[in-house]
Amino acid sequence: MLSKYVSIGDKIELEAVNKVHHENEYGISARKTYKSQVYDIMSEDQIKIAMPIEQGKVILLPVDGEYNLCFYTKTGLYQCLSRVADRYKSNNIFILQMDITTDIRKYQRREYYRLNCVLDMQSRELEENEIPKVMEHVQFIDTDITLNNGMIVDISGGGARFISNVKYPADSVILFKFNLCVSGKVMEYQLMGQVLLSQELEIRPGDYEHRIQFLNIMNDDREGIIRYIFEEERKNRRREKG
Repeated sequence: MLSKYVSIGDKIELEAVNKVHHENEYGISARKTYKSQVYDIMSEDQIKIAMPIEQGKVILLPVDGEYNLCFYTKTGLYQCLSRVADRYKSNNIFILQMDITTDIRKYQRREYYRLNCVLDMQSRELEENEIPKVMEHVQFIDTDITLNNGMIVDISGGGARFISNVKYPADSVILFKFNLCVSGKVMEYQLMGQVLLSQELEIRPGDYEHRIQFLNIMNDDREGIIRYIFEEERKNRRREKG
């Protein structure tokens, strides 16, 4: 599928999905975007790309570093997640060998990769006077307010889609809690999101689909979610390969 959309010479943007230490003298900050291009397509899940160059210096991205790739092709923008499998110099060209860890798909710029999933969650609508507290990351638990059960059906670093028997109005702000197993450790997330879409399911009257965008999410929380997506996609690809 990769070779159907991507060609040798296509321009690429790479963005680190977690905090890594880049081996150059500048101490590149996390989630920086780099420019590169496709050098060779080895298979449907492995490519070679040129190492990024900035101010005349080669940026030595670390082996096992994980990156979001955006391909600029003749038919539009395509995106996937990847891992640096190897790096070396060949014919005076510095090469990164990249393992593709998710399916390639067309996407809009600044959109995060979404993972289909089934995750239990709890949520409730925030009162207007509570929103500033959560925006400032003040932790509070009101034991008098019951949280509503629901199920997350896809998640990304920028938001989520979930099903609930409670209908939240569009543009409302909700507090929601869920757990993810990240790098073998169960992590609890308590985040705030704005409802972008709310509609009743045709096949399940009384249940509502909501799309939310995370608000004021901490970088560590976002990176934990993206790490979870990476790990789950790897598991899925291993299962598909048998």
